[in-house]
Amino acid sequence: MRISRLFVSSGLAVAAAAALPLALAAGPAAARASGISVSTTGSTVSVVTSACTQINGSWGTAALLTSSQGSFAQGRQVALSGTAASQSAAWSAVSPGTYTVVVMCSGGSTAGTQSVIVSTPSTPAPTPTTSPSRGVMGGLGGAARDYGAITMAVGGALVGAGVIAVAWFLRRRSKPYRL
Repeated sequence: MRISRLFVSSGLAVAAAAALPLALAAGPAAARASGISVSTTGSTVSVVTSACTQINGSWGTAALLTSSQGSFAQGRQVALSGTAASQSAAWSAVSPGTYTVVVMCSGGSTAGTQSVIVSTPSTPAPTPTTSPSRGVMGGLGGAARDYGAITMAVGGALVGAGVIAVAWFLRRRSKPYRL
């Protein structure tokens, strides 16, 4: 009974492991099915599609919507340009945030909708500073300053008293009947 449960549970684990790549592949497949491909480079957002046909010299328009803009007409609109094989549009100087890209073909049909995140532009590298004129004073520690003879004598006395106390404690532990 125990072995059959082991086989059943391991069979379920194998089935789940086999289904995981299919589930992960379904997300990009849904994005591809929308008919548009959105990408970002720095503060530029671009969209490419091949779903539109040219009517009266126009391929259609693409709109970049923020979360507060509800309709296509409220977004930043750009006319699609390109060929019968591929049409594209781009927006530059887009501030960081989450946006929705909607492509409307000239016939009135929607080619696709996709969300995109524009991240903050990378910060420039800091400018190098000048190095210290005397270099790193490693190993000097407190000896970089002269404390005088009295301070050194008191410090030596404290270290000596510590050594004597440790020796007395260890000797007393080894022979508890002695003082």
